[in-house]
Amino acid sequence: MAQNIYDTPAFFEGYQQLPRSVLGLDGAPEWPALRALVPRLQGLRVVDLGCGLGWFCRWARTQGAASVLGLDVSQRMLEKAATLGTDSGIAYERADLEALALAPQSFDFAYSSLAFHYIEDLATLLGTVHRALVPGGRLVFSIEHPVFMAPRTPGWHVDAQGRKSWPLDGYQMEGPRTTNWLAEGVVKQHRTLGTLLNALIQAGFSIGHVQEWGPTDAQVAALPSLAEERERPMMLLVSANR
Repeated sequence: MAQNIYDTPAFFEGYQQLPRSVLGLDGAPEWPALRALVPRLQGLRVVDLGCGLGWFCRWARTQGAASVLGLDVSQRMLEKAATLGTDSGIAYERADLEALALAPQSFDFAYSSLAFHYIEDLATLLGTVHRALVPGGRLVFSIEHPVFMAPRTPGWHVDAQGRKSWPLDGYQMEGPRTTNWLAEGVVKQHRTLGTLLNALIQAGFSIGHVQEWGPTDAQVAALPSLAEERERPMMLLVSANR
């Protein structure tokens, strides 16, 4: 079973304070770039893998999605999502993405934001998603960039001259990396960029777009603290077609 760190009280309370929790999609700086990869949703059946507080689920319905299934392992997140809006076209269900079962060709579009890096058996999950999409369907997801995840003790290193660097540690050594973020013992699965993209290909997807996300000039001007995200990619955005 996937680690359910989001139901840990300390983690859940800390997560509620993040801009992306308070402001929704508009609080996620990568959202404009991610949104650009999302197809026209009018009439589509959508599944959100790791839906969290359901922000994308509700947005998809405003874009005309016929139905949205939001899946998450965290009961706390799902309960909170249900309080943020009632829509008969949205169903929230608790599901472990490590052991997910979806009916073949039951969705037109699959979406996931910052969830796949928690999954140990990503190959099986991608195969499940591929089968669940109709021919011509699309998967769009974001994930922590492997370069961002590679350090065993993530954080900027500053030398005597005040120069900042993001040191890599065992980039080729794939597997679990444990960090302390909002709570102690958060486990994420590090994979190289090549392993991730090849897993998509082996699952039967064709890769449509890959973006090593960084903030735009306008975003940095509006929020100067984002400037450090240009020193190394923090997120990877991918669009893949069935």
